[in-house]
Amino acid sequence: MIPPPDSFEGAMLKFVRKRAVASLISLVGLLVMVFFLSRLTGDPAALFLPVEASAEMKAQFRELHGLNDPMLMQFARYVGDVVTGDFGESLRKARPALEVVLEAFTWTLWLAVITMTLVAGAAIVVGSLAAFRAGGFFDRLSSLISLVGASVPDFWIAIVAIVVFSVNLAWLPTSGTGSLLHWILPISVLFIRPFGIIVQVVRGSMIGALSSAYVKTARAKGVKSGPIIFVHALRNAMLPVITVIGDQAASLLNGAVIVETIFGFPGVGKLMIDSILQRDFNVVLAAILVTALAIFLMNLLIDLAYALLDPRIRH
Repeated sequence: MIPPPDSFEGAMLKFVRKRAVASLISLVGLLVMVFFLSRLTGDPAALFLPVEASAEMKAQFRELHGLNDPMLMQFARYVGDVVTGDFGESLRKARPALEVVLEAFTWTLWLAVITMTLVAGAAIVVGSLAAFRAGGFFDRLSSLISLVGASVPDFWIAIVAIVVFSVNLAWLPTSGTGSLLHWILPISVLFIRPFGIIVQVVRGSMIGALSSAYVKTARAKGVKSGPIIFVHALRNAMLPVITVIGDQAASLLNGAVIVETIFGFPGVGKLMIDSILQRDFNVVLAAILVTALAIFLMNLLIDLAYALLDPRIRH
């Protein structure tokens, strides 16, 4: 007797539960790895205390912050605190580590959301139009621009942009977040690489979709070009596009470290680098875990989008 197929809700619930368990296991593994590796960077007492600090002062500092306890005891205490939402206090800023991280993560999140919204919209339109007229002038021009954009390093684009638009033309500020003008250069620099990559993926996927039988049938019935491109073909070409968009968004959520550093943008990437150099362990761990959790949630949303676009995936 063949068992009845799962309902849509049941299949989706099973799909989400499986992905959530896999993400939780990865998060636990990341917590263990980062905690012990961060302890290999050096003694925080040597960084925070003056050079002439006595051995007694250093011992008191380690005792105050629990650094004298065995490593496993420190780890067990830390896991217990994290479960209750307590990530400890930043040694450098004398504030709760989670508060410091969420403050910086908000800046990075806004930067990523704005950038990826612009990138996804522009890349899907350009890639789809290029595929519709494959081999034409627009296709060749968009392919050239996207290949250059995907190949040029972010740090070089950022430096050139500052020299041209901030130093020579004095149109835009070099760094900071004081006004909307401060966002233009970071967003523009972060826009270029993912735009170039996604345009190529959209073009390749759409060429295959536009040559399919259902598109030929729609054309034979007299359906206009717009609905053929953006309704019939695009939905069936979106699976690989969603994969790449998610990957590029994850790289931005993970902290556009170079761009944030060059433009003095107070995001989580810059905070993470500063905290590693300062051996601010609590902030480092909080930043990594918050970022990892955000990436896992985003990957779960991408998996759900797969399942909605292709019902075979959720089974």
